[in-house]
Amino acid sequence: MMSRDEPNRMQGARALPSSGLADRLHRPLRDLRISVTDRCNFRCVYCMPKEIFGRDFQFRERSELLTFEEIERLAGIAVSLGVRKLRITGGEPLLRRGIETLIEKLAALRTPEGYEVDLALTTNGSVLPLKAQALADAGLKRVTVSLDSLREERFQAINDVNFSVARVLDGIDAARDAGLGPIKVNAVIKRGMNDDEIVELADYFRATGDTLRFIEYMDVGASNGWRLDEVVPSAEIVERVNAVWPLEPMAPAHPGETAKRWSYLDGAGEIGVISSVTNAFCGGCTRARVSAEGKLFTCLFATEGTDLRALLRDGSNDDAVTAALAGVWRGRDDRYSELRAALTPLGGNPERIEMSYIGG
Repeated sequence: MMSRDEPNRMQGARALPSSGLADRLHRPLRDLRISVTDRCNFRCVYCMPKEIFGRDFQFRERSELLTFEEIERLAGIAVSLGVRKLRITGGEPLLRRGIETLIEKLAALRTPEGYEVDLALTTNGSVLPLKAQALADAGLKRVTVSLDSLREERFQAINDVNFSVARVLDGIDAARDAGLGPIKVNAVIKRGMNDDEIVELADYFRATGDTLRFIEYMDVGASNGWRLDEVVPSAEIVERVNAVWPLEPMAPAHPGETAKRWSYLDGAGEIGVISSVTNAFCGGCTRARVSAEGKLFTCLFATEGTDLRALLRDGSNDDAVTAALAGVWRGRDDRYSELRAALTPLGGNPERIEMSYIGG
């Protein structure tokens, strides 16, 4: 059947010219995910389990975090090197005081060709009822909300702080009302935890016009006890949804997109599946990540990063920071997900950076 594509919401956002900066596998740098805090108000069992991130866990001091001015400077340099998408992450980014000020600074950035940068934020949704309108007014384009269950008791067990799913749904509504849509909703699917809700989640978000994206449970970090048999393959997810509402594949919205898109044949929107375990997309990965204290990581499964904060604070000029960032990217050859099956033990690297630290 014919593939469908969605209208381009961001003028010029899809195929903007790039600087030509590429890594060893010829992948351009186009996406930068910036963590603004390592703190989160949830303790999700697959990300920040309480037994590790308890009351005594030492998070970064405020002075260690990049300032908004430092983030603005770094983001501007990244845009000059070809970055066209900026994603604000955490931890939970809405816990960072004055986050609207940072959004306003980043929304003002322009590419060398004069285009706006595609600016979005990923959140657990807990603070959106209070922040959505201010974020939109500051120039945020859209939000992605993490939501792994619609069942109250289960959702509270997953976040492990007894936070109500109704309050997250209120946050999604607030974001939609503020014009931050269509909302993307990310659901991590883990066998035995919430895989019985695949169709239920699809049913709910079909009716809202938001885009639900199912994510395979990944072996990020060393604290979530990941096991391969707990991964629900994206092909199985698509089969389950397709059995109730027939689907057809869609073309990617842009180069390097991580989610495979499927549209409902009845016209009720789309779903996405992110298959980093069963169908790795390393070959098209254009993303770099900056941690809250300014370390640059070139892979979600990295073991170490490059300290850019030192350059930002020691008087180095923009040329020096640009050279450092570009040099790291040119030397990049990461393709962890493609190599995962050859690792021994499978997924077992105790030194990998935690997702709560690096951002998803």
